Amino acid sequence: MGDEVHGETPINREPEISKLTSTFITEDGYERNHCVQPPEKQLTLRKHRVLISGCVQDKLNPSITELRSNFPQHEVICALQCAGNRRHDMRTTVKDVQGIDWSDGAVMNCRWRGPLLKHVLEKAGITDIGKEEDAHVAFASFQVECQEDSWYGASIPLSRALDPDKEVILALERNGKPLSIPHGYPVRIITPGLAGARAVKWLDKITVQKEESQNHYMQRDYKALPPEAVDNESAERFWGVTPPVQAMPVNSVIASPRTGQTVRRDDNGKVECHGYALPSGDCGPVVKVEISIDGGHTWTEAELEHHDGEGKWTWKFWRARVVMEPGKSRAIFSRATDASGQTQPSIPNWNLRGVCYNGYGEARDLEIQ
Repeated sequence: MGDEVHGETPINREPEISKLTSTFITEDGYERNHCVQPPEKQLTLRKHRVLISGCVQDKLNPSITELRSNFPQHEVICALQCAGNRRHDMRTTVKDVQGIDWSDGAVMNCRWRGPLLKHVLEKAGITDIGKEEDAHVAFASFQVECQEDSWYGASIPLSRALDPDKEVILALERNGKPLSIPHGYPVRIITPGLAGARAVKWLDKITVQKEESQNHYMQRDYKALPPEAVDNESAERFWGVTPPVQAMPVNSVIASPRTGQTVRRDDNGKVECHGYALPSGDCGPVVKVEISIDGGHTWTEAELEHHDGEGKWTWKFWRARVVMEPGKSRAIFSRATDASGQTQPSIPNWNLRGVCYNGYGEARDLEIQ
């Protein structure tokens, strides 16, 4: 099997799950776009600048060279996950939803490097207005017109941006190399623990402001609307009162075996399974993954793998060997627990946009031989 391509214009693609989970640090990461990628000639390292404005004492307009040389460089290893990761599972397990039919490969675990957003904002100086409780830092890319807006934008609370423990950075590198255009060259925001929709690529502007970004993708998408919003018409009254997705929930995925496969047991009657798990928001690392072969009535703890560089923001690989009787229509479920004690539910609340699905990881309709 190859990559799953969900659209060519713009490109939306996730790597095949066995390739994705073959290495702890992801080289070939998913691509999520609401616009075509900017042409290479448009994104010149020498000319590109990032404007820092809004509720600041001094506007800044640093070049990429200045972002490298004028600020300490910080490295963070974290998983970056599309809010729609596992949307297919919500669509098939609960009921139909809107949006791209992402499987479980819209996630990547990478080594990101660049200056802390905190240091850049402190150099600009935050005004008293910018320090209000609801203040946000907004990120914008004006490089290409998007499908639902003329530009792409998002924001996070200012308090998060200024907290060094949250490790929000202006990423200039991924896995020790300059960013590629698909992953945001020449600079993007990385917000560990938050939905990938907030990690704006091809970054042009940072604004300290008193409210959330008003961009379409902050106000009219990437929200877990209540179950009463069943179509576009009924959703209208909820867009303005439902908060945007920020922190992602605890999750796990079974990378092998896959739904519908035929699996041979070993000489001891056991089936080997493995996958990945993700902590919720700031609450990593994952501390436990469990496997069930009886529909969630009983659980067996899986073995957690250990890798250099893992931490509170990274995914966790796990594996287990479970005794299974031969037969058809068998299922294996997984559930993860993070350091805060948050655990996956059997099935979370349905939402129209199919975001933040974190029901049990699943491999259904297995034939065990």
